[in-house]
Formats: sequence, structure tokens, C-alpha cells
Amino acid sequence: MEKDYDLQVRKAVGEKVKQLREERKLSQEEFAFLVGIDRTYVSFIERGERSPRLPMLYRIAHVLEVQPSSLLVEIDETPDSSINS
Repeated sequence: MEKDYDLQVRKAVGEKVKQLREERKLSQEEFAFLVGIDRTYVSFIERGERSPRLPMLYRIAHVLEVQPSSLLVEIDETPDSSINS
């Protein structure tokens, strides 16, 4: 169950990054250059195949001119496992 939740979170964050990138009319290649990463990594993030680490999330937010917290979207369901386990 937790893996499903992790995938759901990665996809939601990726969709938000893609939405904001497209609103700014940046191609994946242009965006990748500005963030300092490879275009394929941008694609992985946007498809929910990779989850950016916190420092990368801050760089992405800086390029998109948003607060990092705006990239962390709410997911309706919570995982079954407790935080302390």
C-alpha cells in the first residue's frame, strides 16, 4: 500500500512541476538547463518516475518562481502505515 501512496505523491508533484513549467512556456530542455539537470531527469520527475530531493525541489521552485511548498500538493488519502513505524 505504501508503494502505491509513494507513486501517487511522485505523480502529483510531477504533474504540478509540469503544469508550472508549461505555464511559463518553458520546454523541458530549457527548464532543465535553468535548473542545472538533464532533460531526461525532468521527464522522469514529471512522469512520477523519480522524486527530487529537497535541495533539488528548492532549485526547481526557484526557477519556477514559486515557494517550494507550492510543489508539495495535497493527496486525499493517507498511507496505512504510521509515521513512527
